[in-house]
Amino acid sequence: MALTRQRLPASKSIAKPSARSTHERLQATLRKADEVLSPRALRKVLTVLEAVIDARVSEVEGGRRAHAVALDYLAADADERRDYWSLMSEHFAADAQALRSARDQHQAAVGTVEEGQAEMRLRRALVSPRMRLLQRFAVEPEGMRFLVDLRAELLPHLKADKRLLALDGELEHLFSTWFDVAFLELRRIDWDSPASLIEKLIRYEAVHDIKSWDDVKNRLDHQDRRCYGFFHPRLPNEPLIFVEVALVDRISDGITPLLDETAEPVQPAKATTAIFYSISNTQAGLRGVSFGDSLIKRVVETLQDELPRLKVFATLSPIPGFRSWLARNAATLVPLLDEKRANELGKLTGSLPPTAERLLAAVEAPGSLDDARSPLRQWLTQCAAEYLGRAMTDAKPADPVARFHLGNGARVERLNWAGDPSPKGQKQSWGLMVNYLYDLKRLDKHRAWLANGKVAVSGDIESLFFKS
Repeated sequence: MALTRQRLPASKSIAKPSARSTHERLQATLRKADEVLSPRALRKVLTVLEAVIDARVSEVEGGRRAHAVALDYLAADADERRDYWSLMSEHFAADAQALRSARDQHQAAVGTVEEGQAEMRLRRALVSPRMRLLQRFAVEPEGMRFLVDLRAELLPHLKADKRLLALDGELEHLFSTWFDVAFLELRRIDWDSPASLIEKLIRYEAVHDIKSWDDVKNRLDHQDRRCYGFFHPRLPNEPLIFVEVALVDRISDGITPLLDETAEPVQPAKATTAIFYSISNTQAGLRGVSFGDSLIKRVVETLQDELPRLKVFATLSPIPGFRSWLARNAATLVPLLDEKRANELGKLTGSLPPTAERLLAAVEAPGSLDDARSPLRQWLTQCAAEYLGRAMTDAKPADPVARFHLGNGARVERLNWAGDPSPKGQKQSWGLMVNYLYDLKRLDKHRAWLANGKVAVSGDIESLFFKS
């Protein structure tokens, strides 16, 4: 029997987490105003969850019981589901006493012949009942889909309710194993793929919205276009991540020609460059599970086998965090301007020296950025170079797309003014786009640099940096 997801009422919002833990609520007799399931109903749900991992039943029977729980969960409303999460998170932790004992034994055995055996005891003690519970849900064919969707619902509530972190951590740990790239299939998606799969591409496309069937046909059916996705055996018709590729004769500087349905196609055999112009993750529940770098590597290998003339592999990427970052950091960048540029910008904005507030207001004025020689336009380009090449958050590139590609070993190659003239591109980065270059011989070197806090950039990008 397949799991059927029940649609929740659009107006139903998830309540704030209860001040009482489920341990406290289970001991109570009355429900408080901010709680959903009564103590009696809560005890019933806990009983059926415990029955899933009853040591006396087989894995198959445990899977059947988990399936029944999943059906009840899907029939519950959004607030009631929170109680399921709380029970799984709070009542299925590893035995604290057994874990403490195993840890002490391991520490005492370090450096002795007993160390290996002590390590195995510690590993077994770390396996929580919660882990076994989640594994039982995955026994049934639809169980993987259920768990991925459950985590997608859970993630937005972690900040407000730290008690759910244990459940989330266990799910992420399991997914990192179950969705290891060794178990994923790379599959080309084209115009002959099932319509249901193409409809999912349209829905999941996160970079450049697909506007029509002609648009999607242009991306999938032309000889100089490719689309590849990773698939898991338990989610056979659901791409976990997909990448759209254009085969061209040089590194692209704008998205419009790549999406132009009337453009003359490039003969694939003559193409020298592969441009990755859109990469989209599709499953919110798999956040933190990384397979994007492996996807790019596999696609590069596939394209090289098919088209040996391809030598350059690069992206044409958005800069989604640039505008908001500049709004927060412009005041720290203004003092870095050289005297000539500061005077130019001061005259334009009516303030000597220029101020961050006036500069940010000036770049929003209609027509202020049309001239390629505009000091305002040059200032924005310099700021974008600083953002991509130097801005870090928690020792990682501040921009989410930069974090992905630089973490895979690419380098920041070139900034492209008006690369994305769409309203979305303007809102994110005043239309600026960036090329990340995948130099296949230097990927490991660039990753090592990033681990030490240095971003790999081209000479053109480095020349744009403010002199500090």
